[in-house]
Amino acid sequence: MTTAVAETTEEPAKKRILVIEDEPDIVRGIRDALEFEGFEVQARGTGAEGLSAAMDWAPDCVLLDLMLPDDNGYRVCETLRQRDETVPIIILTAKAQETDKIRGLDAGADDYVTKPFSVAELIARINAIFRRQARMTSHADETFTIGSWTINARKHVMLKGRTNKRLTFYELEVLKLLRERSEETVSRAELLEKVWGIQASPTSRTVDNFIVKLRRKLEEDQKNPRHILTVYGLGYKLVP
Repeated sequence: MTTAVAETTEEPAKKRILVIEDEPDIVRGIRDALEFEGFEVQARGTGAEGLSAAMDWAPDCVLLDLMLPDDNGYRVCETLRQRDETVPIIILTAKAQETDKIRGLDAGADDYVTKPFSVAELIARINAIFRRQARMTSHADETFTIGSWTINARKHVMLKGRTNKRLTFYELEVLKLLRERSEETVSRAELLEKVWGIQASPTSRTVDNFIVKLRRKLEEDQKNPRHILTVYGLGYKLVP
């Protein structure tokens, strides 16, 4: 007589999302939506509590409000990035000025959404980051050059002599897509769809803001770029 042995399969661990936001209604909406999508969620209402949770809980992604009651959200973002160079950070901002959004990206954020935002769009951006991470593991050793810079995809850095600059997930993916289509024009809509996984809207400046950041890192003269060129009314193209 034989005894059947039950097979056990472990479910993949849930991705952890840390929400640093002090508005209860926003936290409730984000938590409900993310948990429905299968994420594990923790929320903190201050920058200090958020930084502590980030250290203790090791989240896979951080959603960070820029307007916190105890600290400047930009400083919190910088501290998070100093402690962990790879954890994706998406900033939540009510600020409409493009300079404020770029300041958040400069502080180390990978992406941003502007309040009031669509929860569906937020989830799409989170999922896009995780897809990028999964794809990167299969291209861990990829390197390529743009001008005098060498881009190391595994380390997310640009290298030139003794100079190195960090690249966020989206910055790297934008560069890789432009490089795949080198010398061709890539539309904003295509960049949004293939990199961020979202549909373009007439008011979206996401792509433009990331191009500004990339030019600041890559170009010697941002006002007269040699590598990332604007094709007016259409999009951008890369000239290696």
